[in-house]
Amino acid sequence: MKGRPELYTSYAQDMAFLNTRPKRVSVSALVVLALLIPFLITDDLLQLLATGFVAAIGAIGLNIVTGYAGQVSLGHAFFLAIGAYTGAALSGSETGRVIGFGITSLPIWLLASGLVAAFFGVLVAPVAVRLRGLYLAIVTLGLVFLGEHVFREWTSLTGGPGVGRPAAIPELFGVRLDRDNAVFTAAQQLYLVMFVLLVIFGVLARNLVRSRVGRAFAAVRDRDLAASVIGVDLTKYKVLAFAVSSFYAGVAGALLFVVNGFFDPGSFNLLLSVQYIAMVLIGGAGTISGAIMGALFITLLPRITRELPAVLPFISGDATGAITVFQLEAVLYGVLIIVFLIVEPRGLFGIWVRVRNYWRTWPFSY
Repeated sequence: MKGRPELYTSYAQDMAFLNTRPKRVSVSALVVLALLIPFLITDDLLQLLATGFVAAIGAIGLNIVTGYAGQVSLGHAFFLAIGAYTGAALSGSETGRVIGFGITSLPIWLLASGLVAAFFGVLVAPVAVRLRGLYLAIVTLGLVFLGEHVFREWTSLTGGPGVGRPAAIPELFGVRLDRDNAVFTAAQQLYLVMFVLLVIFGVLARNLVRSRVGRAFAAVRDRDLAASVIGVDLTKYKVLAFAVSSFYAGVAGALLFVVNGFFDPGSFNLLLSVQYIAMVLIGGAGTISGAIMGALFITLLPRITRELPAVLPFISGDATGAITVFQLEAVLYGVLIIVFLIVEPRGLFGIWVRVRNYWRTWPFSY
């Protein structure tokens, strides 16, 4: 209404995606800034941000099954690997040393990667119906070790440990996105594509969790027995949560190494699963924005730790020192998870909410 912009006269207005003017302005400003960044920073930073956008897609997927549906999963690296190898195999050369089908169109292999990963997620989901908590976490953890063994031995698909294979080939409308052209560099193209994909998958996930399905996920998370009593089909929604989460993981896995162009079976280990758990918990479980914040934070963290040897002499930049930056990164993931769970359980998103609420009511913030 005129003069009272926050007064809603319908349920649809209240549930609109961007239902306030500050939200619309801030989101528009972020999008404009993100589109300007490729022309303001160097290609190596663009590659890092592009990787962060892809990681955010995977973190959103894990947040759906863990943060919204309450199903603890430590097997995210397995589904990332399924997507990565599906995309690489479909787009790989038919005459190469590893399996390839020569389908380089990005929409085709990207969708296929998500669907194949979702299929495996549906296969695993019946276990989630029978287990919960620590038991479910241990079962999904087993998927990581099972996947490591399979991918290490299936050399015709993966190229073998230490050898690996090229990542999926990003081609859109006949243009190779991983090569410079007359207008954009490869890093700029990949950055823009990854940003657009993050926006698409973020909006889809946000609409999903605001729907009837999302409310069912929340009911299962809060108390599955009570959800069953009020008519929520536990089997259906747990399977759906794993399927959607696995689809997002498959998409992220297919894109994750496109920026670097190469990967091997050792890339999909327990540490990768821990990194994604850290993204969700540090960013804020049960929030799409939190998953994006956490993914960007964890992706940018190694960039900071790699600079520490120049400041702290007892930290080594290679594998020869007593304390290496790689060991420090692994320790930091655990320390940050503990600190955020104790100090700020809602993660970076919770910090942002507190800051926003403070300035919203300033100078009467008491």
